Amino acid sequence: MKVTIHIWDLPHRLFHWLLAASVIAAYVTATIGGELIDWHGRLGIFILGLLVFRIVWGFIGSTHSRFSTFFPTFSRLSAYLKGQWHGIGHNPLGALSVIALLAAVAVQVGTGLFANDDIAFEGPLFDFVDKSVSNQLTSLHSTTFYVLLALVVLHLIAIIFYRWVKKTNLVAPMLTGKKEVPVALAATHYQGKGFGVIRFILSLIISSTVMWGVSSGASQLYSAQSPQQTVPANSSF
Repeated sequence: MKVTIHIWDLPHRLFHWLLAASVIAAYVTATIGGELIDWHGRLGIFILGLLVFRIVWGFIGSTHSRFSTFFPTFSRLSAYLKGQWHGIGHNPLGALSVIALLAAVAVQVGTGLFANDDIAFEGPLFDFVDKSVSNQLTSLHSTTFYVLLALVVLHLIAIIFYRWVKKTNLVAPMLTGKKEVPVALAATHYQGKGFGVIRFILSLIISSTVMWGVSSGASQLYSAQSPQQTVPANSSF
């Protein structure tokens, strides 16, 4: 017998789908280029904000969104591979995939902040590093994309495998937040903790502050630290 429980909170689900949509949009704008490259940069900053939100939410969010609940420790991975793991959130292999995806996106965004295309685009933190360093980070930015793409493909394959082989729908719970689990498993493992409005607002404030700091704040700081150009008194125009 199974029972339906609420496992994924709304902020967690919004993060998931916004990140997926933003990564796709970032890829499209980078591929087309031209005037859309500016939107590629804006999307990068937005993705940074999403990542910061998820990191904060991983510590203060609801029960099954917290890293401590699903972090793939050796003991959890070992138990899962032996068929001895029982849980209702991310399984250890799924958790490993989640962390790998977040890490790849973080590297992609982090390098993009310092990148340039030698034409018209410069990342918001480009002025804080030498051009040679920016070029190296730009190259890494391009290379990391293929790592991210491979992880996304593996993620999709896992979803299909669970749907058709294990008869488990992983997409529906991420849309509705609800999941069917055995009664005994729910009674043992489900100790749901609501996401909480105050903690949600705090996470938004932190992520928004980082976004502002990287975009507007960083440029203002650089302008303030740059030597002021003065015009000689006897100069004429």
